[in-house]
Formats: sequence, C-alpha cells, structure tokens
Amino acid sequence: MATYNYNPQQEVIGLLPAGGQATRISPLPCSKELYPIGFRSQVDGSLRPKVVSHYLLEKMQTAGIRKAFFLLRPGKWDIPAYFGDGDIVGLDLGYLVVGLPFGVPYTLDRAYPFVKDAAIAMGFPDILFQPNDTYKRLLTRLYAGNADVAINLLPLEHSHKGGMVDFDDRGWVRQIIEKPAQSELQYSWCAAVWKPSFTEFLHQFVAKLEIERHNNSCPPREVPIGDVFQAAIDAGLQVEAEICDRRAYLDIGTPADLQRAIRYLTSEKM
Repeated sequence: MATYNYNPQQEVIGLLPAGGQATRISPLPCSKELYPIGFRSQVDGSLRPKVVSHYLLEKMQTAGIRKAFFLLRPGKWDIPAYFGDGDIVGLDLGYLVVGLPFGVPYTLDRAYPFVKDAAIAMGFPDILFQPNDTYKRLLTRLYAGNADVAINLLPLEHSHKGGMVDFDDRGWVRQIIEKPAQSELQYSWCAAVWKPSFTEFLHQFVAKLEIERHNNSCPPREVPIGDVFQAAIDAGLQVEAEICDRRAYLDIGTPADLQRAIRYLTSEKM
C-alpha cells in the first residue's frame, strides 16, 4: 500500500461552500449539509446520527488540517448552531456569510481575506466520497512537484452530473468539461487542494466577473469552479489529478442520489 506524506509550506485551511438552496430536494427541515446520513460512535459505544458534512470534515481532520470555514448564505444559521466551534469533529471552525449568490467561485472568494496566504483544502459538504485519506493524498501530490492545484478523480457514469476530467499519463489535467451531455471521459472530481497561487487567480477571476456584471445590463452568469480550474490551466497554472478510488461519489442533491447514499451507508461505512 502506498504511503502518503506531505510537508506543506503554508498552513492548510479547509473551505466548505454551503451557499446553495437545495431546491432539488426541498423542502427540508434543516440545511442540506446537516441532513443525517448514517451514525457516529460515542466513547461509550452508543450511536448518534451523523450529518452528511461530518464525513467531509473528518477527511480534512485525518489529513492534519486543523482549521476550516463554512461559507454560508444568509439563513443557514443551523450549521453554526450544530457544529459550534468544531469540537465535535476535532477542528477549529469558522463561518463566513456569502453576499453574492452567483455560484461556487464567488462563495469561495468570500474567504480570500482570511486564507490568501494559506494552502486550501476544498470539498462540497453535501457529497460523500472515498477514501478517507483523500486530502492527505492530494496534499502529498500538491507539494511533490510544481502543481498549483491537485484534484481527486473518481469514476462517474453519468457525465451530465459532474465536471469530467481529461488528463495525461503523468496525471496532469488537460481539460475539465463541465456537465457534458455525453462524454467518453470516465472520471470526475469532487475534492481539491491548492496553493495561494490559485487562490489569487480565483480572486482575480471573480473580480473580472464583477466588472463584467457591472458593465452589462444582463443578469450575472453562474460559473462553476471547474471552469475556473480550466481558465487557470489556459493561463499556465498546473492542475494535477490523482485517481483516489474506483467508486463514484454520492451527491445527496437529488432525491434519487439521496436514497442511494442512505442505502449505501446502511451497508458500508464511508
């Protein structure tokens, strides 16, 4: 079995974009990120419900990450009420409110003043994936060479559900195609780590979108974060990929996928 080690030059901070409204599975009695899926064991051996975002925070904690921010739209106050200071997951947690509801790049850029000098570990708190050492593996890859970004790769049968990734034998990403109707590509991604070089690129990218929005009377366009990765590649930044598992990720964002996730976690621990 491969051993993964890394010695980051910057502090690593987790970012969890939670600005969505979960319209596809609404109404819910709580924020989507707090939907209970599976159980967690207590010291005394008893079980307690485990919310979906807990799995992502555990993976960050496993990689040695000690600090993370939830990026929230107004109204999702149940998330800080539930996780509090982060003691439940062994992390120091903070919460930032997102004012511009124009997609994940805007959401992530809200953290810029707080994380611009740190390395970033990003994941979607409504997605379940394996393995548990994903972030350790990605950080190892990030610091093993000259990569600016490292992303995980997992198989995805239905290409219209994710950002499909074209990469070479070295693991260098050539192209990310967002939700193509059809594709011969087999792998998508759902977790990423990056250096401050990409944080700055993202910040400038969003600034340009804002200039475009203010200069035009048309509604703002929502840009997926995969498109920002592609723009970074086109600009000369290096994005690398690591095949992390042979199982697809589980996104609870639709009723069908939520059912699959619940069934999966009754038979196998994520």
